[in-house]
Parts: sequence; C-alpha cells; structure tokens
Amino acid sequence: MLVLATPGAAAGVAEEIAAVVRVDHPQIEVRLTSVTDLADSLPSGRDAVIVPLLTWDDPVVLAEIGKAVAASGSSAAVTEALGPHPLLAEALHIRLAERGLARADRVRLLNVSSPVDAVIMATVGGERAVHAVQATAVLLASRLTLPVVSASLDSEPGIAMAAQRLHAAGAERLAIAPCMIGHEAPAGIVEQAAASINAGHAEPLGAHSAVAELVARAYGSQLAT
Repeated sequence: MLVLATPGAAAGVAEEIAAVVRVDHPQIEVRLTSVTDLADSLPSGRDAVIVPLLTWDDPVVLAEIGKAVAASGSSAAVTEALGPHPLLAEALHIRLAERGLARADRVRLLNVSSPVDAVIMATVGGERAVHAVQATAVLLASRLTLPVVSASLDSEPGIAMAAQRLHAAGAERLAIAPCMIGHEAPAGIVEQAAASINAGHAEPLGAHSAVAELVARAYGSQLAT
C-alpha cells in the first residue's frame, strides 16, 4: 500500500494528487491521510510505503511521521521528500508559463525575449528550506536561462531581500515561483509577497502530473530497496 502523508488537511489538493496517482497507477493501492492522523491510518499487519507530500525534507514533518510510525507499531517504510528533482523544475516552469511569466517552449522560442528578467523560487520553512530547494532553483534557472534565487515566504532570507539582490543585479521584471504543493502555507501568502515587490507569480505545484509521477517514483524506489 502507498500511504500519502500530507502535512495539511487530507482534502483539496492532496485528494487531487491521490486521484491522479490512482488513475495513472491503478495497480497501486493508495491511501491518503494527514500526518496528524497517520498513526491511526496505517494498515495493521500489512506492509506500507509512506510518501510525504513535501517538496523538501522538512525535519519537523518527517519527525512527526517517524513518531506516528513508531506509535502505530507498523513496519512501514518512509521515503524522502519529492524534491529536489528535474520534474519539479519542469512543473515550476509550466506553472510560470501558464501565467505568461515564462516561455512555454524554451528551445523553439529561444530567441524570443523572456517575459521576466529573473525568478524568485519561494518556499516556507525558513533558511533550511531555502537551502534545501536551491538545487531545484538551479535546475529551473537552466530551463529558463534566467537567474533564479530561492527565498522564504515566512522568514529570512525573505522575498524582499531576494528582490533587492536581483534589482541590484539589473533585473527589473520579477516573478515568484512557489516551490510548494499548496498546503504548506496560509492562503494568499504568495499573492501578498508578489504584491509587496510588484512581481508576477505562478500558482503552487498542486496536483500537477509531475507531482503524481514523483510520488509513484518514490514508492517504486522504496520497493526496489
């Protein structure tokens, strides 16, 4: 069994991701639960693989998952977070393109000017999260052929500091790409950050097919080991 553990409510975007995984991989039995309810949701007497719905290895959430597994007496295995990974960079690129903030085809339209000069990859979880998503920021910069810096939405180093650095380097038109599934931060936090620096912003990753594929890959990698 694949158990999707979400740090937020087991509804909304988490349900959408679970639904995509079930459709794409009908041979996998998928159960969705919040981290809070994980201990009561693990199947007794059955093997399970827990995949955290996280874009980085948040130690607080992973510790809660570990405690839940221990409390349940289960032998369930826990995978790492979904990122960093090139598929996350691809999904972030697509989310930017959906808002007109990036070229949809980076090869065919290589000579067309970009809609923005630089991108701020936003996350939550403080400095540790900023460092953790940096590898994905490098992958996104390679796709966009633009500067991409990571910054925190809920602490320092924050969005304002990142914008100042990019402006000082000559970037005028900025965009924010949330490296989040969507349940990690309060509603409206991305919009507020974008308005504070007069920048455009993409939607969170949500139930993008790349997220569902990373879930399935994490599950498969755990079975292989």
